[in-house]
Amino acid sequence: MTAASTARPPAGAGAAARTLRIARPVVLLAFVILFLIPVYVLVVTSFKPLQEADPSSAWNLPHHWSTSGWSSAWNALKPGLENSVKIAVSGSLISAALGSLNGYVLSKWRFPGSDAVFTLFLFGMFIPYQAVMIPLAGLLTNMGLVGTIRGLVLAHVVYGLPICTLIFRNYYVTIPDELIEAARVDGAGIIRTYWSIVVPVSGPAFAVTVIWQFTSMWNDFLFAVFLGAPDSWPVTVMLNNTAGSGATAVQYNQQMAEALLASLPTLLVYLLLGRFFMRGLMAGALKG
Repeated sequence: MTAASTARPPAGAGAAARTLRIARPVVLLAFVILFLIPVYVLVVTSFKPLQEADPSSAWNLPHHWSTSGWSSAWNALKPGLENSVKIAVSGSLISAALGSLNGYVLSKWRFPGSDAVFTLFLFGMFIPYQAVMIPLAGLLTNMGLVGTIRGLVLAHVVYGLPICTLIFRNYYVTIPDELIEAARVDGAGIIRTYWSIVVPVSGPAFAVTVIWQFTSMWNDFLFAVFLGAPDSWPVTVMLNNTAGSGATAVQYNQQMAEALLASLPTLLVYLLLGRFFMRGLMAGALKG
């Protein structure tokens, strides 16, 4: 037996590899189709007129395409969408800024008890919403912020600060200490070093925290319904209120359109920034 024949892989191994290459995309495609089935029902039902929007014909394409469901959904959810944009955009940006500052101090400007402070931040990640709801409501009442958008933003920022601090702290640990020391030698203080050295390489971490916080705030229901008021209710509360509103006929086309409208912003955020999400979690600040 020659060396070439001994190095040749068995015929069965090559067939198994080819089968695996074919089966993998088939399985993935099956999962994609399974995942998109509810989306298909949502989309086709939202474009049906009320007469055709019935569970018995949920799989059928519309005979007459109509945007009446979308018009009604927009009119019903417009105030909630505006409130959700105000809460999610401002809250995610504030959380990212504060988390960045906390992570910078806890990773590069050590002080006595910094490890204990970081441990307390981590402990805040595991406190359930229900455990802080009553004291949080009392605090916001004393501050005159209960039932307001500012109160909801404050609640989300405080509750999201631990995870934002953790993300930035772990990201900033990868920045070489020599850069910080060089800035100190050049006379830069803590703020100048942060602004000139740290912030320019923080893009992936900011993308992660903004996506995380935006999604959490947009999809929140418990804080909104417990601490909010009709004028400050986000889209999740208004979507819940429009479901089964007591009409004679359930307006399935409007409800499907409302569900799509409520989910589109988070979908767009992931489409625009999703490629930075895992990169920001795994990448270091400096490469090469």
